[in-house]
Amino acid sequence: MFIQTETTPNPDTLKFLPGQEIAPETPRDFATPEEAQASLLARELFAVEGVVRVFAGSDFVSVTKGEGVEWVHIKPSVLGAIMDVLQSGKPLFSGSGEETETVYEGEAASIVKEIREVIDTRVRPAVAQDGGDIVFHAYDEKTGIVSLHMRGACAGCPSSTMTLKSGIENLLKHYVPEVSGVEAVV
Repeated sequence: MFIQTETTPNPDTLKFLPGQEIAPETPRDFATPEEAQASLLARELFAVEGVVRVFAGSDFVSVTKGEGVEWVHIKPSVLGAIMDVLQSGKPLFSGSGEETETVYEGEAASIVKEIREVIDTRVRPAVAQDGGDIVFHAYDEKTGIVSLHMRGACAGCPSSTMTLKSGIENLLKHYVPEVSGVEAVV
């Protein structure tokens, strides 16, 4: 098995491409070792000293290292963990990985539908190329503020605030005039 790696805009995150599907239906983000209990892949990656976050995309895994840790020291262990888990043939995840969502009604429901469509068709494919994901969290119909989850390489990326404000906020305001701003939620 050959696993390619790519750098991301976040210098603490590398994107690993094993050449097969990882989480094709629902991307998974694991910000702590406790969250990783739902995934054999994430558990094994968190077992590598220096790994602080794991994100599983459709056909890639983004791994974030801690401050003061050098990729040259942990990259071989990360590659080995990914290879071992994928070659084991065991399920990578347990549970659906989907969060419960707020139900919107009336005009808010149609606005949220438009917001989700813009994010899913124009934002998510672009950030997935950089090893990350951005998903809808909430819409405040009183203020017009959209809250988004930054995952994978996007979480903690030095350029994420600029991407969020200059790129995504402007895009959403253009396609959905009811949107007044965008913020990241942790």
